[in-house]
Amino acid sequence: MTDADLGAALPLPVPSAEMQDRLARRRSAPAQALTGPGPSRAEIERILLLGARTPDHGKLFPWRFVVMGPQSRADLAAALTPLAARQADPGKAAKVLSKLTAPPLSILVLSVPIPGHKVPEWEQQLSAGAVCMNLEHAANALGFAASWITDWYSYDTDALALYDVRAGERVAGFIHIGTLAEPPLERPRPDVTALTTWRD
Repeated sequence: MTDADLGAALPLPVPSAEMQDRLARRRSAPAQALTGPGPSRAEIERILLLGARTPDHGKLFPWRFVVMGPQSRADLAAALTPLAARQADPGKAAKVLSKLTAPPLSILVLSVPIPGHKVPEWEQQLSAGAVCMNLEHAANALGFAASWITDWYSYDTDALALYDVRAGERVAGFIHIGTLAEPPLERPRPDVTALTTWRD
């Protein structure tokens, strides 16, 4: 989008059976099963552009991205390994680091709320979550599988220092992107009727 596009009329929504079908079959991929090929630089930029078209009360853009290739994540996993030993379940904490190293690409989404703004911080954090979901949809639209994960290293103070999470920021998620060798299996889905209240 350019400045010339601001204020331009956008197309109204129209029914799309293809989009409905994609949403009906949307499934996060197991991060450890994601392999190459991953998206090209141009495809990554497209994924980010589409992901950023998300609900954002106040137009604050209260999030930022860190695009992480294989080497940066291998280095990160190596640095996280000693920290895994301090977790409640060290074996499991070390095992989940393979989620960081298996995919060809990860996009770290950081929630960057603006404190004291009239838009509540909770709404700004929700916007960061919406970005994570949009990145998954964008990756799927380009033919890739994706997995949105946090894990213990998104909350450990020493771990956060390893990837430059600044004061006031929080990890909204690592969006791992790649290709699956086999289709993912369907998982249990909620009983939407039981979770819905109708009011006239």
